[in-house]
Amino acid sequence: MPLQKAWTTLDREAVASAPDRPGVYELGDESGTVLSVGHGVLRDELKTALAYGDGDRVRWTETHTLDRAGELAASHRERLK
Repeated sequence: MPLQKAWTTLDREAVASAPDRPGVYELGDESGTVLSVGHGVLRDELKTALAYGDGDRVRWTETHTLDRAGELAASHRERLK
């Protein structure tokens, strides 16, 4: 099940608006197909994804801890298989 958020273009504005908190994120292509699921400090992770051109779009959700973000990301990856 995908994150229940709208896609945002992965650009500098999106990175700047991302919280400096742990969370889970999806990177997608222009058509909205999920390319990857990751977790970590959202702003840092998205900055890296933008620099490497890992996707065209992004959506995320915050968590309280990095451990919880990791658990949710792992569960989410399993559902995408």
